[in-house]
Amino acid sequence: MEKAMHQSHGVSYAEYGRNHTQRLKVEKERELNYLQSLNVVKDVERQVHR
Repeated sequence: MEKAMHQSHGVSYAEYGRNHTQRLKVEKERELNYLQSLNVVKDVERQVHR
């Protein structure tokens, strides 16, 4: 989990737990990625159901 956190967000899990500002930054980035993935799924479903 430590390696994935560092590769994905450039921050260690310990720093993520300690630093509130860093945690907010990571969570905003995760939310943005989630919303982008929803849009991709929606586009693919739209193309499939033509």
